[in-house]
Amino acid sequence: MRSNGAILRLEALSKTYRVKKNFFGGRGAGSVKALSTVNLEIARGEIFGLVGESGSGKTTAGRLIVKLEEPTAGRILLDGEDITGLEGRALRSYRGRVQMIFQDPYQSLNPQLSIFESIAEPLVIHKYGDSRSRRERVLETIAMVGLSPPAGYANRYPHQLSGGQRQRVAIARAMVMEPDFVVADEPTSMLDASYSAKIFNILLDVRKRYNVTILFITHSLAAARYLCNKIAVIYRGHIVEIGTAEDVIHRPLHPYTQALLDALPRFGQSGLQKPYGTLRENGRAASSDMGCVFFPRCGKAHRIRCSRESPELEAVGPDRKVACFYPDTEKGRAAEGNP
Repeated sequence: MRSNGAILRLEALSKTYRVKKNFFGGRGAGSVKALSTVNLEIARGEIFGLVGESGSGKTTAGRLIVKLEEPTAGRILLDGEDITGLEGRALRSYRGRVQMIFQDPYQSLNPQLSIFESIAEPLVIHKYGDSRSRRERVLETIAMVGLSPPAGYANRYPHQLSGGQRQRVAIARAMVMEPDFVVADEPTSMLDASYSAKIFNILLDVRKRYNVTILFITHSLAAARYLCNKIAVIYRGHIVEIGTAEDVIHRPLHPYTQALLDALPRFGQSGLQKPYGTLRENGRAASSDMGCVFFPRCGKAHRIRCSRESPELEAVGPDRKVACFYPDTEKGRAAEGNP
């Protein structure tokens, strides 16, 4: 039986996309860095939240983990084994252990396959059992995600289901192999609030039933608070804060995390909670290769130091890290020299 230590590590993981042509057909800018030396450690059996706005690099991280893409630099380790560059049988075995739930279930499910065929496909690829045992496993997994009676859904097609039902099928497809690790990429972003809560509860049940580790990718700190044990906040490919969900939500240290919290609606709390106010109304110009990545938008930045030096992600307490010269602690609230 495996220990409850780290199941997945990202070590200095970077991803740069080469841009060949611009909009008008000429030469492009050269490259776009989606991830920059990301270091993360995810414990077995936990739900780990990766939170950031669109374009922050969080989906790129997920795609690298499930090996839909390869990193430009750095390593990914599963149970201490470097899986970067896996091929052939080793890659197929890895994909049996690591699965992904995509943001848009309609795009991720083949419209020409029945629900049964879609969920059974990984079992066929990995040569699991015979047709009878595969059918039993598929129906059991359909029931596990709350589609009942399972036989009544097995012969339907994606277009015959609602968006929430399709997402349940996507979860079933990811879980049918009983993987060790699942990347859930914004699985509720296309659903309303009531159905999102149902999906969250399914993920919690899956984690408990299978002791599966889940990387939950989201733009919403509220969703991460509900589901996650720990949270990492990512901005423009850089991890800027890591901590327990409780600490990150109630005691945010980085100005960007505080800005995300300011963006959350506070129904019935008008005027009772003072916003952090860390975002500048007008962004600054900044060099792309110097200074803190959040400097152009940070209302608390030191105009000289933060524009010229890039802070490292450093420990500031047990299970707490932040990449900021002036984290919002008792010693760091007043950054001298603000513009």
